[in-house]
Amino acid sequence: MWYKLNNPEKVFSPSLLFYKDRIESNIDRMINVAGDVNRLVPHVKTHKTAEIVKLQLQKGISKFKCATIAEAEMLAEAGGKWILIAYQMVGPNIGRLLELKTKFPDSVFSSLIDNEKSAQMLEEAGVATSSIFNVFIDVNNGMNRSGHQADHTLLSLFHFLKGLSQVHVSGAHIYDGHIRNPEFSERKAASDEAFELTLPLLDLMTKNADKDVMVIAGGSPSFNIHTLRSDVFLSPGTNILWDWGYGSRFQDQPFLHAALILTRVVSKPAVGIVTIDLGHKSVAAENPIDSRFQLLNLNNYEVISQSEEHGVLQVGNQEWEKIEIGDIYYALPYHICPSVALHDYASVIENGEVTDEWRIIARNRKITI
Repeated sequence: MWYKLNNPEKVFSPSLLFYKDRIESNIDRMINVAGDVNRLVPHVKTHKTAEIVKLQLQKGISKFKCATIAEAEMLAEAGGKWILIAYQMVGPNIGRLLELKTKFPDSVFSSLIDNEKSAQMLEEAGVATSSIFNVFIDVNNGMNRSGHQADHTLLSLFHFLKGLSQVHVSGAHIYDGHIRNPEFSERKAASDEAFELTLPLLDLMTKNADKDVMVIAGGSPSFNIHTLRSDVFLSPGTNILWDWGYGSRFQDQPFLHAALILTRVVSKPAVGIVTIDLGHKSVAAENPIDSRFQLLNLNNYEVISQSEEHGVLQVGNQEWEKIEIGDIYYALPYHICPSVALHDYASVIENGEVTDEWRIIARNRKITI
């Protein structure tokens, strides 16, 4: 089995495992799907790890997307020179962004904007500090999480931004993460329909731009759809590690599971009941109890409850007799991104051996800034 460790006794549990060869393979597959490494703007919120950023840089990826100031700082410290914070700056985060720009003058930082008030706050901070803020207009084409609605007033926002002296529009950010149809043709049809809503803005931006307009579209579910739009930049995220949720749903994408959580049996409190040390402080718990993790080396079980440090399984009586305290299982998270953020570091696995430890440094909301 690809995931089994030769010396698992060296790893405490629960513990996050990164399989380096599979991560590198996923980067190569990402580049192959994109068709051109220069089109990629991968999101780092999945892994939050400087070492993975460096692997991507080595393979020619030069642009990155993130969600927090800490992730942006991690990217710049790792060598990233083009960084989009795919979030709107409010409150003290405006000042933190200015600190980032000062600390890393060789890196270009951008953020999102979807309303005039936020833009005016950036303008005022820019005037006060003689700073320029690069922004991407965040377009809501159906997800209803952030972004300006894709109607005629979106064009007014663009004209407002063009009138500001310290805020420069670099392009548009179009995230269609709500489109998750398992079947490719249905997913493509939905993505195409949603993308068409943005065309009036893109046409206006192109006609009024001093340089080429940069359009960053989609995430992991629509990654292989937006590749068909030759003038769009691509922003996969989960693809770098992949997980049970996306792997089972999007079988048209060629990515490998590259991160697991090692867990052990800690109790057998009753016949047919087995408890492992995989609670919801170690694996994302936002989904129903049967969609949080999958044990790769145990069959015929049911997860019946989970608390902070415990995962309780129901197994057959014969299986229960065979299971021993300390037995090791390898758990594939349903949602890898928030699962990674629950761990301080990952044990790096190569050829079944632990070869390194990588800090999940950007799981923190603050590194130094």
